[in-house]
Amino acid sequence: MTKLKMNGGGAADPPPPELKPPPALYQGAVAAGAAKATAPWKKIFTLGIASGCHIAFGAYLAITVGGACPGIAAENPGLQKIILGAFGLPFGLIMTLVSGGELFTGNTALVTAAYKEGKIKAKDLAKSWIASYVGNFVGSLFLAYLAYKSGTLGSGPAAAAIATGKASLPWDVAFTRGILCNWLVCMAVYMASGCSSMIGKMTAVWFPISAFVALGLDHSVANMFIIPLGMLRGADITIADFLMKNLIPVTLGNIVGGALCVMAPYGMSFGNWRQKA
Repeated sequence: MTKLKMNGGGAADPPPPELKPPPALYQGAVAAGAAKATAPWKKIFTLGIASGCHIAFGAYLAITVGGACPGIAAENPGLQKIILGAFGLPFGLIMTLVSGGELFTGNTALVTAAYKEGKIKAKDLAKSWIASYVGNFVGSLFLAYLAYKSGTLGSGPAAAAIATGKASLPWDVAFTRGILCNWLVCMAVYMASGCSSMIGKMTAVWFPISAFVALGLDHSVANMFIIPLGMLRGADITIADFLMKNLIPVTLGNIVGGALCVMAPYGMSFGNWRQKA
């Protein structure tokens, strides 16, 4: 049963809506982006490390569960992809959103909206993107090393195989997968920002995130964990392969997906993007 808050006159205040209407959802996202971008560099970086660890834990679970189903993959590849997507990355993003972490991919949408609405300056946008990206990288690498040293993956080939596949993509394919991936990730972040309950946030996150993993798309922060872990576990991938064939094109695609595919339509509909374009 929903509890009603009593105001000073003794009347009950209505509970907050479970989900904000679209115009309020956009304005809330702009406010969230402005708050993120105006935080000190050190704070963004530190929370970025935390988010890198959260997403890495999600990828770690996905590889451990969905990546360890060779029989299912052979007999029912669609089911194996659903298992890979449903158990892992969603819980990583939930941890970040609930705890107030700084995730670069989400910031490409929220912070961009704040910039386009004139709430922050270009230097704030750059600070947010760079500090969160570097922090995410540090956290992801840290978890990759811990996952490698933990021995929990046994002799399974999934980590090396997934990393090899990602580092072997043509540049344009990696870029396109980055666009599609962050389109879904930022929709998850955007929708969750308008939910007032934990179950609402979890629902908003679960479906888009499990979908992008099942579809085989590429998330730059998840790949900061997956590919280094594969390298530690014997994948024949050089640092140049990691950066040039995957991380750079995927990151650029993620920016396009978050800023243009997600936020631009809502900014032009509920904000001032058209006037300031």
